[in-house]
Amino acid sequence: MVAVTADYRVLARHGTPAKACVEDAKSVMRWMRLHARELGVNPDAIVAGGGSAGGHLAACLAVLDATPNGKQQPDFRPNGLALFNPALVLAPAKGVLEISKEKLAELRVRLGTAPAELSPYHRLDEKLPPTIIFHGMADRTVAFTSIEHFELKAKQLGSRIVLSGFEGAGHGFFNYGRDGGEYYRQTVLELDRFLVDHGLLVGPSPKKIVAN
Repeated sequence: MVAVTADYRVLARHGTPAKACVEDAKSVMRWMRLHARELGVNPDAIVAGGGSAGGHLAACLAVLDATPNGKQQPDFRPNGLALFNPALVLAPAKGVLEISKEKLAELRVRLGTAPAELSPYHRLDEKLPPTIIFHGMADRTVAFTSIEHFELKAKQLGSRIVLSGFEGAGHGFFNYGRDGGEYYRQTVLELDRFLVDHGLLVGPSPKKIVAN
């Protein structure tokens, strides 16, 4: 397995809206496929993952239209998703998320486009690749219920999706070093098994994860 950590522009450091962050994520995926041979990567088994805003970017790769910009380019859509407390509902949806007109206008500026354009929930279709989501049920940054709605819609479309909820856990619960590494080890083990089960990683999976 080859792991690549990708950076992307953010509003605080670069003054860029989220739309530019998504373009950066697309570029990373295209680069990965262009250089798959030299990296020793199977271009048909690339998994995109991330936490919080990074999880949002990874999800966007799977649900946005892969249309080339004037020339033939590698497909940026991943073959699997590993999402950690991702933001997946960014626009109003009846029974899912209500947003005032003022907040919606602010969100449009932050995103650099209409919120529904970068909302994975709103762009979801039957093309979603195998997806696993880890989310704290006590998350106050991204409501667990919004992820449940995403899971339900994905399943209704026939997608292979697993939502692993952690009772009492908040945002970023899975990070290395938190709570003695318990959640870190558990999520890594679950992710490994998921990838093996879906042919995205060569097994067998370990029985436990040892974190120093």
